[in-house]
Amino acid sequence: MELPPLAELVSLKGKRSLITGAAAGIGKAIAYRFAEAGSTLDLVDINLEGLQRTRAELPPDTKVNLHQLDLCQRESIEALWDTLSGKEPDILVNNAGIYPFQNFLEVDDAFLQRIMDINLNCVFRMCQQMIRRRKGRGGVIINIGSIEAILPFAPDMVPYSVSKAGVIALTRSLAKEYGKDGFRVNVLVPGGIATEGTRDAARDAAGAGLRTGRDLLRRLPMGRGGQPDEVARMALVLASDLATYVHGASIPVDGGFLSA
Repeated sequence: MELPPLAELVSLKGKRSLITGAAAGIGKAIAYRFAEAGSTLDLVDINLEGLQRTRAELPPDTKVNLHQLDLCQRESIEALWDTLSGKEPDILVNNAGIYPFQNFLEVDDAFLQRIMDINLNCVFRMCQQMIRRRKGRGGVIINIGSIEAILPFAPDMVPYSVSKAGVIALTRSLAKEYGKDGFRVNVLVPGGIATEGTRDAARDAAGAGLRTGRDLLRRLPMGRGGQPDEVARMALVLASDLATYVHGASIPVDGGFLSA
């Protein structure tokens, strides 16, 4: 049997990708790698200035559309997909997320609802729209989880851990339910990745956040933190034909944290 060339397998030419949380960090890195691979991009974030900065740093020939969106709102998500009608993405990356620190006993309904809305509920709704609108055509869904969902490490992160555990459970359920309809659904599980968001969270938590960061580095077998691009490369693998038989998988990108 003649094997397809590697360049063809990794290419996303002719594909359209929707990436949430694309204004910074992992989402921005994924946008860059997908653009390099030839994909048309729909980039989503509530931070329009951040999206514009992302666009400015993409390869100059990238076809890209920016969508400023509050993913907490079901109506906003439905309106986005209505806008994309007839040009729905082949690839959906649910990357948007927040990770504020809060003592479990002090978590109120508003705090919990915001984390669940952004980290889990919007992922649920985006997947629902993707599958509903691409029924019969299939597609690729890549969700972004966290090591905290599998092995909680940082203090004061209970709501975050619960939300990301839900993302992993959602991924596995959708993989079982919709694999026969042509959808490939997987979840990346990053850990120890240095982004603007993790640095801001550590500053907000003052000394506790800094101590947690030092403890994390000591635990990592590789002895260093990861970079957003190291997650983006794995996202590209999952999005491409390199991963045609990878389905329902939870793939750590954590420097060995979960093995230590």
